[in-house]
Amino acid sequence: MKHFLELASWSSAEIHHLLKLAVHLKFEWQSGGNRPVLQRKILGMIFQKPSLRTRVSFEVAMKHLGGDAIMLGPQEIGLGQRESIADVARVLSSYVQGIMARVFDQAHVEELAQYSRVPVINGLSDAFHPCQAMADMLTIYENFGRLEGLKLAYVGDGNNVAASLLEAAAHFGMAFAIATPEGYELPEATRQHTAGLIQRSGIPVMMTTHPQQAVEQAHVIYTDTWVSMGQEKEAADRRPLFQPYQVNAALLRHARADHVVMHCLPAHRGEEITDDVADGRHSVIFQQAENRLHAQKAILVHLLA
Repeated sequence: MKHFLELASWSSAEIHHLLKLAVHLKFEWQSGGNRPVLQRKILGMIFQKPSLRTRVSFEVAMKHLGGDAIMLGPQEIGLGQRESIADVARVLSSYVQGIMARVFDQAHVEELAQYSRVPVINGLSDAFHPCQAMADMLTIYENFGRLEGLKLAYVGDGNNVAASLLEAAAHFGMAFAIATPEGYELPEATRQHTAGLIQRSGIPVMMTTHPQQAVEQAHVIYTDTWVSMGQEKEAADRRPLFQPYQVNAALLRHARADHVVMHCLPAHRGEEITDDVADGRHSVIFQQAENRLHAQKAILVHLLA
């Protein structure tokens, strides 16, 4: 059985297929609606973290495709506390045809998959955010008409979003540059996990502490919040270190003239990104947000149909 926990465990052919399917399903929806290929299918959605885009996009995606979704918050499931993760997986997978989990710990979603009888989708963990990366690839493709040969520059915290973007870039033949403050690089475990994929793809990867160097001649400039959920106690220490990594007009002068600016949201405007950039003519952040719906339809159809 196939799960969608991160991108490195999928072949490049499969990831390319997902993108093509997302393009098709978006066109189909805009042309009058999606066929009910997930009729009588139910997605169980486990949330340890609150969400706007993940909750709504998955629920709407299932309804557009003829199925339905059930939201299970921390009050219903104390994952690994009120009940073991293995037992939750065994019980829930006897009721539903797929499970999406938005969790703090990657190990939790992996354990769900280990004991589930139905496909499990990682809606976000501390290590990876593969659904976001697929929506991002769809957005970049729509803006440039291709992915191979483009340069994606990520500026900020070497977090779960950055990790999945690196995997996606490798699958699609995109150069990848990341600029982070010292001590906030992509974790060593992530680099080891993606090393084989990067080597096979042959893409150039730059890891630097200089944002201007990373952004030089980039087609895509991407940032994310400096303080993610669960890191609130670190906020006072992080903000001064990350201030030079703000995506603003001065930084974007180093990018290509036809660049786009991306952010997975929610944005802390005035911190990692300025208002004039977030709302400017190069910004595609709300196109990204919409594309969560269409990229996740592709994942759901591939796994559940």
